[in-house]
Amino acid sequence: MRLFRSDELLGIARETMEFVLEASEETHPNEYMGFLRADDARKLDVDRDGQVITDVLVIPGTESSPTSASVRTHMKPNDMRAVGSVHSHPNGALRPSAADLATFGQGEVHVIVGAPYGWGDWKAFDNEGTQTTLDVLDVEVPDEHFFDFTQDDIDAEIVEENRDGGGFLSWFR
Repeated sequence: MRLFRSDELLGIARETMEFVLEASEETHPNEYMGFLRADDARKLDVDRDGQVITDVLVIPGTESSPTSASVRTHMKPNDMRAVGSVHSHPNGALRPSAADLATFGQGEVHVIVGAPYGWGDWKAFDNEGTQTTLDVLDVEVPDEHFFDFTQDDIDAEIVEENRDGGGFLSWFR
């Protein structure tokens, strides 16, 4: 078992990029904003050390308009999988603004998507705002189940707690 993963960013999953393009288009004429998360490439059957962007985290309470998008920074989790950000420019400009550069401090890649949100309408940038390469990779994105249980599982646990004298108020005893 490896304790440390390679920090090299190999690219973004095609499915994830499709999601970004669709979400940007659906949010138009307002900006779209999210945070990019990556998985270990070997978990995705890529025969190289590194990471692949597989997920976009959208923060609750994100506010957007045709000229900006902002998140409540206190809502952003301390995420070990975070590798950068993504946001759209409804005006189609594919270069970071001064405000964008001020937010590029965390992560290693920042994607800007411009209208009309097609495959050629995005660019990736490093923390300094210099354009960089981000390959689109054909990998199988894992299904993540944050709530990996069913109603039957919940019901069975409640029955078991009641049988054992547990339950919500049991800690008062």
